[in-house]
Amino acid sequence: MNQQDIGKEWKVESDSIPAASDSSMTTMDRPSNPEFFSKEENSDSGASAIKQPTKDEDSGQDELSKQASKPGDHVPEDERVYLTGFELVAAMAAIVLVTFLMLLDLSIISTAIPTITNHFHSLADVGWYASSYQIANACLQPLTGKVYTHFNTKWSYLGFFLLFELGSLLCAISTSSKMLIIARAVAGMGGSGMMNGSITIVAASVPLHKSPAMIGILMGLSNIGVVAGPLLGGALTEKVSWRWCFYINLPVGGLVAFIMAFIRVPEPLIKPPIRQAAVTILNEFDLIGFALFTPAAIQLLLALSYGSGGNFAWGSATIIGLFCGSGATFIVFLLWEHHKGPKAMVPLKMIAKRKVWSSCLLMMGLAGTVIISSYYLPIYFQSVHNDSPIRSGVSMLPLMLGQVVFSVVSGLMIGRVGYYMPFAIFGGALAAIGGGLLSSMTPNTSTGKWVGYQLMSGAGRGFAFQVPIIAIQNSLPYQEISMGMAILVFCQTMAGAVIITIANVIFDTGLNSTLVKYAPNANAKAVVAAGATGFRSVVSEADIPGVIRAYAKSFDYTSYLNAGVAAVIFLAAFGTGWVDIRKKKKPLEKV
Repeated sequence: MNQQDIGKEWKVESDSIPAASDSSMTTMDRPSNPEFFSKEENSDSGASAIKQPTKDEDSGQDELSKQASKPGDHVPEDERVYLTGFELVAAMAAIVLVTFLMLLDLSIISTAIPTITNHFHSLADVGWYASSYQIANACLQPLTGKVYTHFNTKWSYLGFFLLFELGSLLCAISTSSKMLIIARAVAGMGGSGMMNGSITIVAASVPLHKSPAMIGILMGLSNIGVVAGPLLGGALTEKVSWRWCFYINLPVGGLVAFIMAFIRVPEPLIKPPIRQAAVTILNEFDLIGFALFTPAAIQLLLALSYGSGGNFAWGSATIIGLFCGSGATFIVFLLWEHHKGPKAMVPLKMIAKRKVWSSCLLMMGLAGTVIISSYYLPIYFQSVHNDSPIRSGVSMLPLMLGQVVFSVVSGLMIGRVGYYMPFAIFGGALAAIGGGLLSSMTPNTSTGKWVGYQLMSGAGRGFAFQVPIIAIQNSLPYQEISMGMAILVFCQTMAGAVIITIANVIFDTGLNSTLVKYAPNANAKAVVAAGATGFRSVVSEADIPGVIRAYAKSFDYTSYLNAGVAAVIFLAAFGTGWVDIRKKKKPLEKV
């Protein structure tokens, strides 16, 4: 029988089948022969992966049911019950509020930091206020992918959020700089699962081709927290107390917890019962890898912080020992991860995929530019322009608004045109140029120039923000997306922790050297100890212009780093792939 006869036979048989509605005849009711399915059904429902029955096996329907009930399998896209209408609005509102609070927490402290350093006399701890949060966040981040893979998404998400709220409370009642640093670490532990969980929930709530628009809306609206943070932080610091920068998370958090408790969160994977999942923790969660990575990261941050804070000389045995210990522990960690293979905390084969590591580099660049700007622009405005905390927040609005507006715009445009790589390339170039222009700022730079420089830098970041997320979603099979997102956000948070510490080293070193050059009669140690807003009370009137110039020049040095990190965005964008996301993704496809 030739192919034409086969086609005729199938046509006769198919014509003899009574017409049926979708509700009366589903894919499960059809013959198990894969030729019966359309090309799209074979691709989307995973029919091609169904084992055909032999004489010794059950029917195709029984085999499909057995496979579909296996924990860890993905729910085919055409069988998912997506959120629509009020359900989708409520879920998005809760998720946006969660990410809003997380980003607000990162940016609200930026304008309060000068006041906090004055309160605790702790300018050398500036880097730790961010890095303690970031390092705790980064250490736990890969484990969150395992959590969302094996446990209920909604309740895991709420658990991380409540831990973040506890950390916020501890920050608000801190009585010393050390307590504040520890409290920031607790908040970071909770925040480790918030961004990954938000993206996971959004990805499961809508079809894949609608994901860019929803992620754009999520990132754009939640980034209002970045915009409102400096302004709100400045207002609270100036009018009430810097402690309210953390107290504010509590009432909003209560509202979020209430909403999340009553909404349905779709599960993209079939999850085992909680007791069965708990038994697999030791084997699946790679706690040994976690125990190796944590000291490696902490030693690295301690070396950078001690060196930048002047606690020890860079060539001292303590600093060298910390760097060596970090490197040695990290090598052991990599060997262990290679041994664990696909069950590793950081699966090396997954990271080896070009689209994955390119997306991670892109996200690291974005994290670096955001955190440098968020922490050092307020210091520039408050030290050089003598702005109040509120005024410095207002001065940062061009940067934040550019980021928010173009984040939403690019998300909608990517969903329409289908290709995301051009947006990352353009955004990276724009952010690098903006960062370079920021490095040209002096005490006499006009308002129009520094507004334009910030707009350019913020718009560049906005264009690129959702690209690494979309690239990960489209480059990994469904079963690996949650883990891929965890690695992506892990790289984001770890990069933020390291880069802010490097920026602190550059700023402190630059300030000490430029004070000698521009204000030789001023007591450099007294200026540094007084903080960005308090130095005017410890130097003479004649030395103030020189100190201001030293602060401006030190900010320029951090802007050089900003531009260099933004260049990483531009270069990494070329590796994210020329992919049309409007085409349906095969469930078992590995890119």
